[in-house]
Amino acid sequence: MALRKIEQYLGTGRRKRGIARVFLRPGGTGKITVNGRTLENYFPTEAGRQPVRVPLQTVEMMDGRFDILILANGGGIAGQAGAIKLGIARALVQFNAELRGPLKKAGLLTRDPREHERKKYGQKGARARFQFSKR
Repeated sequence: MALRKIEQYLGTGRRKRGIARVFLRPGGTGKITVNGRTLENYFPTEAGRQPVRVPLQTVEMMDGRFDILILANGGGIAGQAGAIKLGIARALVQFNAELRGPLKKAGLLTRDPREHERKKYGQKGARARFQFSKR
Protein backbone atom coordinates (compact mmCIF):
# COMPACT_ATOMS: atom_id res chain seq x y z
CA MET A 1 0.00 0.00 0.00
CA ALA A 2 1.54 3.30 -1.11
CA LEU A 3 1.18 6.32 1.13
CA ARG A 4 -0.18 9.41 -0.54
CA LYS A 5 1.93 12.46 0.31
CA ILE A 6 -0.07 15.62 0.94
CA GLU A 7 1.44 18.76 -0.56
CA GLN A 8 1.20 21.46 2.07
CA TYR A 9 3.08 24.52 3.27
CA LEU A 10 3.54 25.34 6.96
CA GLY A 11 3.58 28.80 8.49
CA THR A 12 3.79 29.52 12.22
CA GLY A 13 2.41 32.75 13.63
CA ARG A 14 2.49 34.27 17.10
CA ARG A 15 0.72 37.29 18.58
CA LYS A 16 0.36 38.17 22.28
CA ARG A 17 -0.11 34.74 23.89
CA GLY A 18 -1.67 33.14 20.79
CA ILE A 19 0.14 30.62 18.59
CA ALA A 20 -1.13 29.34 15.25
CA ARG A 21 0.20 26.63 12.95
CA VAL A 22 -1.14 27.15 9.45
CA PHE A 23 -1.16 24.42 6.79
CA LEU A 24 -1.74 25.73 3.26
CA ARG A 25 -2.92 22.98 0.91
CA PRO A 26 -2.99 23.93 -2.79
CA GLY A 27 -5.71 22.67 -5.11
CA GLY A 28 -8.48 22.98 -2.56
CA THR A 29 -11.91 24.52 -2.48
CA GLY A 30 -11.08 27.56 -0.36
CA LYS A 31 -12.24 26.01 2.92
CA ILE A 32 -10.69 27.55 6.07
CA THR A 33 -10.78 25.30 9.15
CA VAL A 34 -9.69 26.46 12.63
CA ASN A 35 -9.30 23.69 15.23
CA GLY A 36 -11.75 21.48 13.33
CA ARG A 37 -14.39 24.22 13.05
CA THR A 38 -15.29 26.56 10.19
CA LEU A 39 -13.88 30.09 10.26
CA GLU A 40 -17.38 31.55 10.77
CA ASN A 41 -18.03 29.19 13.66
CA TYR A 42 -14.67 29.77 15.38
CA PHE A 43 -14.67 33.58 15.03
CA PRO A 44 -18.30 34.66 15.52
CA THR A 45 -17.62 38.35 14.75
CA GLU A 46 -16.34 39.88 11.52
CA ALA A 47 -13.57 41.61 13.55
CA GLY A 48 -12.08 38.17 14.24
CA ARG A 49 -12.47 36.87 10.68
CA GLN A 50 -11.16 39.95 8.86
CA PRO A 51 -7.43 39.65 9.84
CA VAL A 52 -7.44 36.01 8.67
CA ARG A 53 -8.41 37.03 5.12
CA VAL A 54 -5.96 39.98 4.82
CA PRO A 55 -2.88 38.04 3.55
CA LEU A 56 -4.95 36.23 0.90
CA GLN A 57 -6.56 39.49 -0.24
CA THR A 58 -3.15 41.20 -0.43
CA VAL A 59 -1.82 38.63 -2.92
CA GLU A 60 -5.26 38.27 -4.60
CA MET A 61 -5.69 34.55 -3.87
CA MET A 62 -9.18 34.62 -2.33
CA ASP A 63 -10.55 32.55 -5.22
CA GLY A 64 -10.32 29.25 -3.35
CA ARG A 65 -6.93 27.99 -4.54
CA PHE A 66 -6.10 26.65 -1.09
CA ASP A 67 -7.65 24.69 1.72
CA ILE A 68 -6.30 26.18 4.94
CA LEU A 69 -6.05 24.05 8.07
CA ILE A 70 -5.24 26.04 11.22
CA LEU A 71 -4.32 24.78 14.68
CA ALA A 72 -4.56 27.72 17.09
CA ASN A 73 -4.10 27.77 20.84
CA GLY A 74 -3.35 30.18 23.67
CA GLY A 75 -4.36 33.79 24.07
CA GLY A 76 -7.70 35.26 23.16
CA ILE A 77 -9.63 35.95 19.97
CA ALA A 78 -7.54 38.95 18.86
CA GLY A 79 -4.23 37.24 19.63
CA GLN A 80 -5.20 34.10 17.74
CA ALA A 81 -6.51 36.09 14.76
CA GLY A 82 -3.22 38.00 14.57
CA ALA A 83 -1.22 34.78 14.88
CA ILE A 84 -3.23 33.20 12.06
CA LYS A 85 -2.64 36.28 9.88
CA LEU A 86 1.15 35.98 10.31
CA GLY A 87 1.03 32.21 9.83
CA ILE A 88 -0.89 32.47 6.54
CA ALA A 89 1.52 35.13 5.25
CA ARG A 90 4.55 32.96 6.10
CA ALA A 91 2.97 29.88 4.48
CA LEU A 92 2.25 31.90 1.30
CA VAL A 93 5.94 32.88 1.12
CA GLN A 94 6.87 29.19 1.42
CA PHE A 95 4.42 28.39 -1.38
CA ASN A 96 5.79 31.11 -3.69
CA ALA A 97 8.84 33.23 -2.79
CA GLU A 98 7.73 35.96 -5.24
CA LEU A 99 4.84 36.83 -2.91
CA ARG A 100 7.32 38.04 -0.27
CA GLY A 101 7.52 41.57 -1.74
CA PRO A 102 3.81 42.45 -1.60
CA LEU A 103 3.33 40.77 1.79
CA LYS A 104 6.34 42.57 3.29
CA LYS A 105 5.20 45.91 1.85
CA ALA A 106 1.81 45.40 3.49
CA GLY A 107 3.59 44.66 6.81
CA LEU A 108 2.23 41.13 7.07
CA LEU A 109 5.57 39.37 7.63
CA THR A 110 6.49 41.41 10.72
CA ARG A 111 5.72 39.82 14.07
CA ASP A 112 4.03 42.22 16.47
CA PRO A 113 6.49 42.28 19.42
CA ARG A 114 4.00 43.54 22.00
CA GLU A 115 3.67 40.83 24.63
CA HIS A 116 1.43 40.30 27.62
CA GLU A 117 3.07 41.72 30.76
CA ARG A 118 2.97 39.51 33.82
CA LYS A 119 1.27 40.45 37.07
CA LYS A 120 3.73 41.45 39.80
CA TYR A 121 3.51 40.14 43.36
CA GLY A 122 2.14 42.50 46.01
CA GLN A 123 0.36 44.48 43.30
CA LYS A 124 -3.05 44.47 41.69
CA GLY A 125 -1.78 43.73 38.17
CA ALA A 126 1.12 44.31 35.81
CA ARG A 127 1.06 48.09 36.24
CA ALA A 128 -1.93 48.72 38.52
CA ARG A 129 -1.22 49.26 42.20
CA PHE A 130 -3.37 49.14 45.29
CA GLN A 131 -4.49 52.59 46.41
CA PHE A 132 -1.92 54.31 48.63
CA SER A 133 -3.15 55.92 51.83
CA LYS A 134 -0.90 58.37 53.60
CA ARG A 135 -3.09 58.48 56.73
